This record gives sequence, C-alpha cells and structure tokens, in this order.
Amino acid sequence: MFIRLVKMTFESDRIEEFLDIFDSSKDAIRAYGGCNQLELYRDKTDPNVFFTYSIWDSEQHLDQYRNSELFNRVWGKTKLLFSSTPQAWSVDKIVSLP
Repeated sequence: MFIRLVKMTFESDRIEEFLDIFDSSKDAIRAYGGCNQLELYRDKTDPNVFFTYSIWDSEQHLDQYRNSELFNRVWGKTKLLFSSTPQAWSVDKIVSLP
C-alpha cells in the first residue's frame, strides 16, 4: 500500500474551475490501475486550500499514473490555478481506528 497526500492552494477565483476539473476526472483517476481510494478535502480555515488523499497498490502504480496521459491532462489544467506551489507527501499508515 502506498499513500499519497497532496496539498494545493488555489486562487480564490479559480476554485470552481478546479472543482469542475476534479469532478470530471475523479472517476477515471479512481479507476486507474493500482488506485484503491481517492478523496478530496477542503481546509476548514482557509477555503483556498484543498488536499487529495489517495491509496495506491505501490509507488510504481502511482508513478505509472503520473506518467500517463490522464495525469498530464488533469495536472496540466490544475497547475494553472495554483496561488502557491503544491506540496506532496508519501506516508505510511501506522494506526487506523474505524
């Protein structure tokens, strides 16, 4: 299992555009080989900040996605909307309580 968190901060007037991009591509991303889960979160105190949380079979599966036409199309549109550089973390789950 490979977990990826990405923090993205958008220009306030570009948020709806981002949400449209995410909504139109989320099913294809989730269906991409090796992707087991995809979630989108919005910061409670700064409405311009969003996080994606995704779980992949392996880092190689994420790398295959990141080298795909789908990623290039989605990221190519999304990165134009940022107000600051996105941040990404690869993390290991230590504890999960339902």
